[in-house]
Amino acid sequence: MNRRDFINVFAGSLAATFPLRARAQGSARPVVGVLMLGNPDPGFFLHELGQGLRELGYVEGRNITLELRNAHGSMASLNALARELVEIKVDVIVAFQTPSVAAAKEATSEIPIVMCPAQEPVQMGFVASFARPGGNITGLTTATADLTGKNLDLIREALPAARRLAAIGNTIDPFHKPFLESLQAAAPKLGFQLMTVLTPPDELEAVFAELAKDGVEVVLVQPSMGREIAAEMALKNRLPLLAPSAEFARAGALMAYGADAGAVYRQSATFVDKIIKGRKPADLPVELATKFVLVVNLKTANALGITLSPTLLARADEVIE
Repeated sequence: MNRRDFINVFAGSLAATFPLRARAQGSARPVVGVLMLGNPDPGFFLHELGQGLRELGYVEGRNITLELRNAHGSMASLNALARELVEIKVDVIVAFQTPSVAAAKEATSEIPIVMCPAQEPVQMGFVASFARPGGNITGLTTATADLTGKNLDLIREALPAARRLAAIGNTIDPFHKPFLESLQAAAPKLGFQLMTVLTPPDELEAVFAELAKDGVEVVLVQPSMGREIAAEMALKNRLPLLAPSAEFARAGALMAYGADAGAVYRQSATFVDKIIKGRKPADLPVELATKFVLVVNLKTANALGITLSPTLLARADEVIE
């Protein structure tokens, strides 16, 4: 893997704004490192982060330099890339999702780190508290563990006869523990028999095939899994798929209720701006996402032969047909 390959996202538009630099050292401009596991696809995140920076007046090559690092799904590479950003002395690291925050935290206790977002940041040991983060980490969280109950309610409403529920956790994301624990607590109350599966993202194809053989009726997946592959395998095996991330429904899952990811990614730029201007992460309270959306994929519902009630469709913020 060429670590310095630029991640081309939107037909060159982002490339024109954020060309990759060979080195950060010696730059007179603030240097922002962007660290990504690469699974799920960071394209939407990069687009929205870029939009947030532009709205604050930052232009690549003029008053800011970006160093993008994508591990393409490899935790070993992610840790190495985090150390690389430290070695080239970036001014701040924006870490996309919990695994990248963990890798950045391991690499440095001095360079400011912006979570975009991280789940359960206090439980994960990233910050001391929301109000007073303490060390060198601050940023955003979307309270995904708390959203699992809402997604279970949606499953019960859309599939009232379903009983056998599988929850898939991502082994390379430390958030899998609270994610699965929240489901284990909530599922029995709604009459679900819960099966939990821990797997790396590159084994999803085999996992979905096995779940179909085992008679699972519906699947809930951790948001750090690959969206497109999860949606594709769910549809192939005729399994309704949900996730506490709206991006999954847009990729082909049946439904999703979660934070407005675009708003979260754009908001992370405000933390970068404050840190560049001299604020310390320890003094910047962690922010919780405030806008949540329900996305229903009617095209997927039709393909699976599922009839969704007009009431449910009317509540959706977005219906994909």
